[in-house]
Amino acid sequence: MMYMRQRETSAPARVPFVKMNGAGNDFVVLDSRAYPLELSPEQVRRLADRGNSATQGCDQVIVLEHSPEKADVFMRIFNADGSEVSACGNATRCVGALVMEQTGKNEMRIQTRAGLLACTRAEGGITADMGRPCFDPAGIPLAAGMSADPVPVAYNGLKDGIALSVGNPHVVYFVKDVSAVDLATYGPRIERRTDVFPQRVNVSVARVRDPEHIVLRVWERGAGLTLACGTAACAVLAAAASRGLSSRAAEIVMLGGAVQVEWRDDDHLWMTGPAVMEFTGLAMV
Repeated sequence: MMYMRQRETSAPARVPFVKMNGAGNDFVVLDSRAYPLELSPEQVRRLADRGNSATQGCDQVIVLEHSPEKADVFMRIFNADGSEVSACGNATRCVGALVMEQTGKNEMRIQTRAGLLACTRAEGGITADMGRPCFDPAGIPLAAGMSADPVPVAYNGLKDGIALSVGNPHVVYFVKDVSAVDLATYGPRIERRTDVFPQRVNVSVARVRDPEHIVLRVWERGAGLTLACGTAACAVLAAAASRGLSSRAAEIVMLGGAVQVEWRDDDHLWMTGPAVMEFTGLAMV
């Protein structure tokens, strides 16, 4: 795919894209490895808008670039609100599937702002190494003096949350019924508690059905309610296992589908799930 460089003063141009999803978490993927593509927050929001007739909207816009560290590709991730983030688990699997199809490889490395992530073909989709979970308050990050477990943020029955980072900040609340939580109301309130989460936070409510099955709903930072969130699935498994609520490997069931997450002995979280190409097209930016 080839693109003309976009500048603040340039006229709108049509660019090719690939629409993909991982367990319902959907992406517009642009490949700028031939010619750089500079997207403004406004252009990202336009591509992600659910009313966009070409893209049909998305949770995140993904831009592929050459890797300066000799990985197979560098992946930039933009939330639907135009903000750039460091990690996205479902996008990692989708990009892995796309580039493996282009190159014929069965495994590859993707560079992100959160580090290098390995992807391999697997039964049931693509397996991605999502790295080590971080429970250190400074590394999540939390505001100075804040506890990560429990985190001091509670709303209407959401209490005793645990904060951690899986390349981006998360807070997890374990509840009896995820569908009973008004996440559309309390998700954005918790996300924007910058007195606790200076970079904002992804908000998850989860129910441990049994040690190997966890039900999850997510309010995603910068995107809102989503059908799935890969880093949240990893965060929930790590949070549950650290509290002794689950095993170190479990199926995480979300509204858009399920993924398998394993917290291996090397302290890395490995996630396996689907990566689906929906369609290709041209969109105005």
